Amino acid sequence: MNAPHDRQSGLATSRAHSARVYDYILGGKDHYPVDVEAGDAMCRHWPALPVHMRENRRFMHRAGRFLAEERGIRQFLDVGTGLPTSPNLHEVVQEVAPESHVVYVDNDPVVLAHARALLQSSAEGATAYVDGDMHDPDTILGSPEFRDLIDLERPVGLMLIGILHFILPPDDRRLIKRLLEPLPSGSYLAMTIGTADFAPEEVNRVAEEYRQQNMPMALRDLPTATSFFEGLELQEPGVTQVHTWHPGPEQAGIDGRDIAMYGAVARKP
Repeated sequence: MNAPHDRQSGLATSRAHSARVYDYILGGKDHYPVDVEAGDAMCRHWPALPVHMRENRRFMHRAGRFLAEERGIRQFLDVGTGLPTSPNLHEVVQEVAPESHVVYVDNDPVVLAHARALLQSSAEGATAYVDGDMHDPDTILGSPEFRDLIDLERPVGLMLIGILHFILPPDDRRLIKRLLEPLPSGSYLAMTIGTADFAPEEVNRVAEEYRQQNMPMALRDLPTATSFFEGLELQEPGVTQVHTWHPGPEQAGIDGRDIAMYGAVARKP
């Protein structure tokens, strides 16, 4: 779930990167002092940020399991993968169906350096990693990895988790549409969408911190978030805060003011 990356800057350790800030706040080890500084500043603005980030990832786990277990999806395209943190998507869906295929996409060299962790597929299934960017969907869809692992005669689960707030208008709708375009009927879109609806002062201060770190973001209200699913068949319970979408025991007691992300799963008719 990464902001656009300047490929000429390599690992770009002189400035914060969204994937590494996310890793730091969640207690990972793949970050640099500049990411620590940015993450600490964001958490000062909004101490609930770690709770919010954990629930975004847990939504991905539940949505992936839902698609594999209840909708029979056996191939997935995960754009904006972020740093590998177990369980990754393939671990979730291959636990349900070991034959599942997962294509991961990210444009951060740090993620690429750790991509081996994303490629530890079950013997029956397959995973691949594409060094690509959501702003260039044709490269993703035309990649050998996508062509080899994804059968466009069968439904696909498109996962856009924690990336859309880094895709600014007017590109957002066009890019989602382009990624969905080749996927057959019966495919699904699982997506999370950043919002300031529930803690506007704190979340907007975090967004400003991201902007100052050269990672501008767009936050959407509920009507705007819902509009991204027009033409698709929303699955119950529709567009909700991520912790209220098919919640489990881990979601008990979470304060909605601590969650700044909508999530939903929708079927392509």
